[in-house]
Amino acid sequence: MNYVRIPGTDIAVSRICLGTMTFGSPVAFDDAVALIRYAKAEHGINFVDTANMYEGYSRYAGSPGGVAEEIVGKAICEDRASYIVATKVGMKVGSAPEDENTSPAAIQLQLRRSLARMKTDYVDIYYLHRFDGSTAPQLIAEAMGRELRAGTIRAWGVSNYSAEQLAALMEAAKEMNVPMPALCEPPLSMIRREALSDLLPFCRDNGIGVVPYQILQGGILTGKYRRGSTVPAGSRLAEKPEWMKPFTDEVYAAIEECERGAAKEHVSMTQYALRWALRQPGVVSALIGVKRKEQIDEAARAV
Repeated sequence: MNYVRIPGTDIAVSRICLGTMTFGSPVAFDDAVALIRYAKAEHGINFVDTANMYEGYSRYAGSPGGVAEEIVGKAICEDRASYIVATKVGMKVGSAPEDENTSPAAIQLQLRRSLARMKTDYVDIYYLHRFDGSTAPQLIAEAMGRELRAGTIRAWGVSNYSAEQLAALMEAAKEMNVPMPALCEPPLSMIRREALSDLLPFCRDNGIGVVPYQILQGGILTGKYRRGSTVPAGSRLAEKPEWMKPFTDEVYAAIEECERGAAKEHVSMTQYALRWALRQPGVVSALIGVKRKEQIDEAARAV
């Protein structure tokens, strides 16, 4: 496995990042623990991404989450120092004001809940899961600065932010004398390329690493879906269709582009889609979700 240092930090992460959004359901607790440990032991994948809201397909707006973090905690408990763990705050996980968004009170409370679930004293990367227009960026930066000084987080970042929103947060961090966000986690794939126009160039120019998600677009770019074909059993489309992008002519065109690129490089479509993402400016690691060990094997071969 190749490793890349996150800009502005001494943290080195594997070029593949293991996502945990489906851990709990459909990936059962013990199976998910085994997948995290297998990825590290067999392929050196040390980067694990989770969120306080993740609980697999059981998730609904306002549900308490926490399941994936408990799984991560169980998986890393015997070898915590060798893992780089990222989690997130901001999505709705209850009915209290501090159960949503990224106010200082929410950051303080939700981080400690995450630490307790994962049975760890610190998180390597703490992401703001989405833009919060109700909290001044200076307050957010100040709250993150407190956690950095306390050692409860090693670095911080954003997910689902625009370039403009990230710029305002960086200006606030500078004003509050807080280290800049180190990572940005946007959706990015051969189907969804909006981030290429301004967000990735902005991150590159400002020394912020990028860890894209939805690279395989829910399995669409793995080759399992074709024009006129039936829905494969066990696929995301069969299990959780509301999480899938509609199959338009544009989507099928991207599938066919991925297929041509994979054939040219003599790799699978999954591997080509991951390579495509890793070649984009500023990308340090490619985030993937898996259900089986074979999917980890295939992703690792892409790098």
